[in-house]
Amino acid sequence: MTDDDFERHRPHLRAVAYRMLGSLADAEDVIQETWLRYQRTDTSGVENLGGWLTTVAGRVCLNLLRSRTTRGEVPLDESDPAVRLPDPVVSPLSGPDPEQEALLADSVGLALQVVLDTLSPAERLAFVLHDLFAVPFDDIAPLVERSPAATRQLASRGRRRVQEAAPTPDADLARQRAAVDAFYAAARDGDFDALVTVLDPDVVLRADGGTHPARPTVLLRGAKTVAGQATLARRLAEHVRPALVNGAAGAVAVIGGRVFAVMAFTVVDGRIAAIDILNDPDRLGGIEPDAFDA
Repeated sequence: MTDDDFERHRPHLRAVAYRMLGSLADAEDVIQETWLRYQRTDTSGVENLGGWLTTVAGRVCLNLLRSRTTRGEVPLDESDPAVRLPDPVVSPLSGPDPEQEALLADSVGLALQVVLDTLSPAERLAFVLHDLFAVPFDDIAPLVERSPAATRQLASRGRRRVQEAAPTPDADLARQRAAVDAFYAAARDGDFDALVTVLDPDVVLRADGGTHPARPTVLLRGAKTVAGQATLARRLAEHVRPALVNGAAGAVAVIGGRVFAVMAFTVVDGRIAAIDILNDPDRLGGIEPDAFDA
């Protein structure tokens, strides 16, 4: 096996690690560790190198998830306002670049990534590898030290939690964009009734400002509550530029030549069911504002 053999699988491994960890930086660390293990192992007898690399990357991810849990970094309840939003994959309306496209091949939105963070490490591994990347339970079982049947149950529990907590977004991107545009039009006009109309009655808004006291983490539920606290959206509306966030209709706010916030929207049946706002400057510095139309 050669370096080229590994490089052919790099985009897939990055996608697996991103789904598992919700962090682009951690995903790169996983790829590096997988590469080192590949270098140290005689893989000449491996018939399915892609499957072998996937399980190696999965094991590295599982160890990272378990270490997060030990440090108390992973919230156990999706309603916990301390939920840390996953890293968004942000691209202009023209579409993602080839690297982003590979990362988003299965179009898992940011809201679903939030729910994945609430699963136990073993549940997340079983669900992500099997349901999103079609890895057989027989291959996953040794990673979680369970039987294939018990591993199937882990994936099933993860799947149920995802289905219960993560709404299935409209597939029509134009319909998504219409709802997002209507939201910002109503915010600019200060039209409370119009905001309530475009929001799902059970809408969830999450805002993650990191460790910066001026940008606190916020969790709001319900259309009237979210509409009543839309002051930030009104202030940002004039700075908003349309974007794709994890392949779905979203926006970036550009202030002073920098990306101030990234907004991801989950639109279900023409209404906004979830709004996820990342305005942590430590995690937004790598986004180039000039990539988005003013």
